[in-house]
Amino acid sequence: MRALLRTWQVRLGIALVVLSATGYYIHFLIFRDLHHIFLYLVGDIAFVFLEVLLVTLIIHELLSNREKAQRLQKLNMVIGAFFSEVGAGLLRFCAAWDSGLPAVRERLKVSTLWGEAEFEKVEEALRGYHYRVETRDLNVEALRAFVTCKRDFLLRLMENPNLLEHERFTSVLMAVFHLTEELMAREESSELPESDLKHLAGDVDRVYGQLARAWLEYMRHLKLNYPYLFSLAVRTNPFDASASPIVR
Repeated sequence: MRALLRTWQVRLGIALVVLSATGYYIHFLIFRDLHHIFLYLVGDIAFVFLEVLLVTLIIHELLSNREKAQRLQKLNMVIGAFFSEVGAGLLRFCAAWDSGLPAVRERLKVSTLWGEAEFEKVEEALRGYHYRVETRDLNVEALRAFVTCKRDFLLRLMENPNLLEHERFTSVLMAVFHLTEELMAREESSELPESDLKHLAGDVDRVYGQLARAWLEYMRHLKLNYPYLFSLAVRTNPFDASASPIVR
């Protein structure tokens, strides 16, 4: 197929060159002015380089950036659906099993008054935070029931080509999907050995850390672009045990 395409392109190129030469020859037969022909020919060739600069490097780059921004906008809609359907619930599970969370919980209570400086401080704090759920608190059955009913939704997200534009979210989704597969592979979860519980806790920790950072990034996006969605997200903060969607 590629060979045929190249042959077609070569033939078209030759035909266009022949037509151009024919046009210049007709011009010469009518006006007998080689000076005029070469004057404009050289001028047109010289302008080609500027045209390449304008069209290929500048206009194409602007259009490409605009298209990328539109794809990212669609992706943020997908991320919003993910947190509404799966992400927020998973974070509530993880937060409930994290014995070290009370030390940083107040920092994670995002406020509608936050600006970029507050988001950066919390992002820095989360970067050094050790995400760890306690195996003794890990409710495997409840977690499995939650992710099992979300599996079809996760599969549909994986089919979205816009995910390729966002490496971090793709990584989050893969971690969540892996945890789902691990939990679904265990038919009986009431008598799992300590070694297996530690393995599952490690999978949960991986999801927990990546999900928390992605959640903060998503909250920042809502604050900048969708204040009304941000207001609801603040009132349903998965890290805030007293959070309520009721406006008081």
